[in-house]
Amino acid sequence: MPHCDTCDRFYNPNTVRPDGRCPGCGAQLAEPITRFEREGAPWHFKVLVAATVVYLGWRFVQLLMWVLT
Repeated sequence: MPHCDTCDRFYNPNTVRPDGRCPGCGAQLAEPITRFEREGAPWHFKVLVAATVVYLGWRFVQLLMWVLT
Protein backbone atom coordinates (compact mmCIF):
# COMPACT_ATOMS: atom_id res chain seq x y z
CA MET A 1 0.00 0.00 0.00
CA PRO A 2 1.61 3.28 -1.10
CA HIS A 3 2.30 5.88 1.58
CA CYS A 4 3.14 9.52 0.89
CA ASP A 5 5.49 11.00 3.48
CA THR A 6 4.79 14.56 2.35
CA CYS A 7 0.99 14.23 2.66
CA ASP A 8 1.30 11.74 5.56
CA ARG A 9 -1.37 9.58 4.01
CA PHE A 10 -1.85 6.00 2.77
CA TYR A 11 -3.27 5.60 -0.72
CA ASN A 12 -5.21 2.80 -2.35
CA PRO A 13 -3.35 1.61 -5.49
CA ASN A 14 -6.37 2.67 -7.57
CA THR A 15 -6.11 6.29 -6.37
CA VAL A 16 -2.43 6.71 -7.29
CA ARG A 17 -1.88 8.31 -10.72
CA PRO A 18 -1.03 5.93 -13.61
CA ASP A 19 2.59 7.15 -13.53
CA GLY A 20 2.86 6.12 -9.84
CA ARG A 21 2.78 9.63 -8.37
CA CYS A 22 0.80 10.99 -5.41
CA PRO A 23 -2.46 12.69 -6.47
CA GLY A 24 -1.92 15.45 -3.89
CA CYS A 25 1.71 16.53 -4.08
CA GLY A 26 3.08 14.58 -7.06
CA ALA A 27 5.75 12.62 -5.16
CA GLN A 28 6.77 9.25 -6.64
CA LEU A 29 5.01 6.50 -4.60
CA ALA A 30 4.93 3.36 -6.73
CA GLU A 31 6.05 1.85 -10.02
CA PRO A 32 4.20 3.12 -13.11
CA ILE A 33 1.25 1.01 -14.28
CA THR A 34 2.02 -1.15 -17.30
CA ARG A 35 -0.02 -1.21 -20.50
CA PHE A 36 -1.55 -4.61 -19.66
CA GLU A 37 -2.77 -3.41 -16.26
CA ARG A 38 -4.32 -0.35 -17.88
CA GLU A 39 -6.01 -2.00 -20.86
CA GLY A 40 -6.94 -5.48 -19.66
CA ALA A 41 -6.95 -8.59 -21.83
CA PRO A 42 -5.94 -8.28 -25.50
CA TRP A 43 -8.66 -8.45 -28.18
CA HIS A 44 -7.56 -11.80 -29.58
CA PHE A 45 -7.94 -13.44 -26.15
CA LYS A 46 -11.53 -12.17 -26.00
CA VAL A 47 -12.18 -13.57 -29.48
CA LEU A 48 -10.76 -16.93 -28.39
CA VAL A 49 -13.03 -17.01 -25.32
CA ALA A 50 -16.09 -16.10 -27.43
CA ALA A 51 -15.28 -18.83 -29.98
CA THR A 52 -14.87 -21.37 -27.17
CA VAL A 53 -18.26 -20.42 -25.70
CA VAL A 54 -19.95 -20.76 -29.11
CA TYR A 55 -18.28 -24.13 -29.73
CA LEU A 56 -19.21 -25.55 -26.32
CA GLY A 57 -22.75 -24.22 -26.71
CA TRP A 58 -23.11 -26.04 -30.03
CA ARG A 59 -21.71 -29.25 -28.52
CA PHE A 60 -24.29 -28.95 -25.70
CA VAL A 61 -27.09 -28.64 -28.29
CA GLN A 62 -25.75 -31.75 -30.02
CA LEU A 63 -25.75 -33.59 -26.69
CA LEU A 64 -29.38 -32.64 -26.08
CA MET A 65 -30.37 -33.79 -29.57
CA TRP A 66 -28.58 -37.10 -29.02
CA VAL A 67 -30.22 -37.70 -25.62
CA LEU A 68 -33.73 -36.76 -26.74
CA THR A 69 -33.76 -38.91 -29.90
